Amino acid sequence: MGPDKHTVRPGGRGILATAVTVVCAVTVLAAPGTAFAAPNPSPSPSASTSPGASASPSPSASPSVTLPPDKDLEAVRDKLDKLYHDAAVATDAYNAAEEAAEKQSAEIVELAKKIVQGQRKLDGLKARAGRAAAAQYRSGGLPDTAQLLLSDNPSQFLDGAGRVLQGERATKGLIRELTQTQQDLKQYAADAADQWNKLEAGRKAKAAAKKKIKQRIAAAEKLESNLEKKQKERLAELEREAAYQAQTAWLDTGILDEIHTKASAAGKKAVAFATAQIGKPYVWGAEGPDSYDCSGLTSQAWASAGQPIPRTSEEQWKQLRHVDVKDMRPGDLIIYYDDASHVALYIGDGAIIQAPRPGRTVSIAGAGSMPILGVVRPDA
Repeated sequence: MGPDKHTVRPGGRGILATAVTVVCAVTVLAAPGTAFAAPNPSPSPSASTSPGASASPSPSASPSVTLPPDKDLEAVRDKLDKLYHDAAVATDAYNAAEEAAEKQSAEIVELAKKIVQGQRKLDGLKARAGRAAAAQYRSGGLPDTAQLLLSDNPSQFLDGAGRVLQGERATKGLIRELTQTQQDLKQYAADAADQWNKLEAGRKAKAAAKKKIKQRIAAAEKLESNLEKKQKERLAELEREAAYQAQTAWLDTGILDEIHTKASAAGKKAVAFATAQIGKPYVWGAEGPDSYDCSGLTSQAWASAGQPIPRTSEEQWKQLRHVDVKDMRPGDLIIYYDDASHVALYIGDGAIIQAPRPGRTVSIAGAGSMPILGVVRPDA
């Protein structure tokens, strides 16, 4: 199926259309929190084109329940956003340390193999050198001139002298090889020690990141647990409103009128994989198959398409090819926030699939519902 079928329009077919049906069934896309392109045949940048959308949706609390002013809950929401953002940054650091540790461990194993092979080679060279020394001892160690004078057959001696010269050259080559092998072994040992030091530093960084993640998530969960049911409902509504307004502002730029690029074959596979993960929980540091963090989802989606990419959102931003937002196509990755701490998979029609944060599940959202840093293409 072509990327033009991955839409949220009525009558749309394909993976995304099925996903939207499922998501709607569990009210993830319930108004007024619609966070992606309006489901009309021709997406309009105007907020009024989204059925059920409202700039100021009515509060979910009943008149008999008194809630704190929205500004107080907004303060709570801002604090939660900061805590979860800090946790996301720490998660990226944790994942980076994990990835580096795997590479360093593999490098140490390879260096260990080289050291073993080098030591065997050195032992063999030493044995050859010992045999050469013994041969020289047996010849009496006399100078060539003396051996020529004492020889009963000077002609035979001269023939032998040529072979001796060859032997001397071979001995010099043996000495050079011995010296080089010893130097190689010394370098391998130094490299291994360096990798061990990096591994240890990475272990400490990973432990520090893990501690920070747990602290931030625990603080956020504690803050949420202190809210009453109606407050939690209103807080969720405020969050949906903020996402909706951000998405509407993004659509108001007319950006969807400029995006006409179709998905590549690999991009379709990545979208199909991500769509199949909808509903699975966010777990920091996870990369499937039962749970994901944001970059775990995107990296596995592209791995399923036969295109390995960096594990973290920061490295995905650094290493993958950047493309203009107006040129993005389904399967591209949208990087969010100035520190590249979040990433999602663009699926077309102004929508993304993402693993949002702790306590949430893999879901569809509006591509413009968060501050966009840029877009990268794994299969450029």
